[in-house]
This record gives sequence, C-alpha cells and structure tokens, in this order.
Amino acid sequence: MTGPGGPGGGDAPRLLVLRALGLGDLLAGVPALRALRRGFRAHEIVLAAPEELRPLVEATGAVDRLLPAAAPGRAVPDALAWSGPPPDVAVDLHGNGPPSHRLLAALGPRRLLAFAHPGTPDVEGPPWYADEHERDRWCRLLRWYGVPADPADLRLPRPAGPCPAPGAVVVHPGAGSPARRWPVDRFARVARALRARGHRVVVTGGPDEGDLVATLAKRAGLPDTDVFGGGPPLGRFSALVAGARAVLSGDTGIAHLAVAHATPSVTLCGPVPPSRWGPPPDDPRHHALWHGPQGDPHGRRPDPALLRITTQEALDALDALPEPSH
Repeated sequence: MTGPGGPGGGDAPRLLVLRALGLGDLLAGVPALRALRRGFRAHEIVLAAPEELRPLVEATGAVDRLLPAAAPGRAVPDALAWSGPPPDVAVDLHGNGPPSHRLLAALGPRRLLAFAHPGTPDVEGPPWYADEHERDRWCRLLRWYGVPADPADLRLPRPAGPCPAPGAVVVHPGAGSPARRWPVDRFARVARALRARGHRVVVTGGPDEGDLVATLAKRAGLPDTDVFGGGPPLGRFSALVAGARAVLSGDTGIAHLAVAHATPSVTLCGPVPPSRWGPPPDDPRHHALWHGPQGDPHGRRPDPALLRITTQEALDALDALPEPSH
C-alpha cells in the first residue's frame, strides 16, 4: 500500500471508499473492502480513513492507498484531499447519507454505490435497516450492486512484531461513551480473580483514558509492566491482542480486533445489542454478554443493560473460552 495523500499516477481506474471512522468501524468493514478488491481487480482501491489506522488498513490486503480523512465523533469530513481525475467508482461505507453521499458525489464519480436516502433521491441504492449487523449491512449493499460479499471474511494476519505480553488476559475498560463503560470496580474484581488463579493480566486504554487505566491498575494491583495505557501504537496494540490468552472489554474497537485475530474474547454489551455490533454468534471463541433492553449509546452514565452484567458472569464466560489457536 502506498503512502498518504491523494491518488497517485498510473492509468488504472480508481475506486474511492469512504469510511472515515474508528478502529471497530474499519474492522467491521473489512469484509466489504475485500469484496470490493475482488470485484474491482483492475482498479486502484483508495480508502478515505484516519491515518492512525494505517497498520490495519495495510493488513486487510484490500487497499492500495490510504487517503487520510477524519472528523470529530462519527461525523462526515467536510472535504477529502482528492487530487487528479474524478474516481471511476465511489463507495459510501460511512453512513446512509445524505452528507456522505454529497461529499462523494461532489468529486464527480462515474458511479456512486450507496444506500438510498430521501435526501439524495438521485442515489438508487438499497434501503437502510437500522437494526442490521454492521458487517452484514455493507455486504448487503455491495450484493445489491452485483458485488459478491461474505460478512465472515474478517480475519487479519498475525502482526509481524512480537506480542509484548504473550498469553496474558487483556482487560480494556474504556469505550467511546460512558454508556458503554462497565464500572471500573467490576473490571478490577475480575482482574484480581484472574491473577489469583495464576493468569497474567494486562490493562489497555486509549489516549484519553489514562486516569481510567491507572485506576484499574491500582485497584487490581497490577505492576507497571502490565499497564499499556495512553493509546499504544496500533501495530503494538494489534500484536498484544493477537498474542493474548483472552480479551475482556466492552463493545468497542478491541473487541473487533480480538475477532479479527481469532483471540478468544468476552464482550460486555450494552446499550447496543450484539446483534448489531457483536462478534459472530456461531464462533465459540467469542462470547457476548447481553441482558437488554437496548438503550442510548451516547448516554453519560453506564447503561442499565450493561450494569446487569455481573463480575461472576464475566468470570464464568472467560472460564468457558477455548484455548487460543496461536
């Protein structure tokens, strides 16, 4: 995969994909990206996504060029740094429009593949179903346009770098909103119980989760060597997950990374059910705990559905996981 910036030279037609979202979004979109790679072999595939996701974008094997693009929250970028002729094909894997439709349409693509929306009546795509699983949604979009897509095509190759804590249980207390964060005291109780059983436990967190990670590490009695806070580089983070014994987290990016690396995992779901963002339901390596009902994913306190999950349930689910295949 080539470097940052707009499309490069050459005579190949270009296909631009918009998915300027986060880690979990990228991983949920891998099956659709690979379907586009197979369906448009003669095209240069350009993905508009955040620069920090580059290591995993490269690992998909589906993208020729990353076009750095991002916006606060889950918003559509104001513009894309596209240069050269219009894309031959533009694919909206960002949302159901109309802002993302209009952003891509402004580049003048010959074809625009997107969901239908009354705000952009010129886009003749399939209907959007709000309760559809994220992986299934984008594969259905492509199949509607005649591109075969398999939502199970989501595995990533093992990272080249060494795992910094091979065989550890990775505990990740953070999430994008307070509604999806299980209480830190419960994570700490699980971590202490795992350590009492002889497991190594490491805690991870994003760039803005330093206090949360420090609190968990202190309450669980973890040494500094087992604390990976501050948003470790994505390549190292990926290697940590790929070499772990198991991952315990809320419904956030690391849960998708565990699925991509076939690392056994327990995902604490709420307020969004696993039927929309959870791991494959028929894979015994991944357990999703969920009590419902569905709530507000942007709430300012842990959702009641999430709080219904007990520490004993989490421990029992971890105990039931198979050994990792690596």
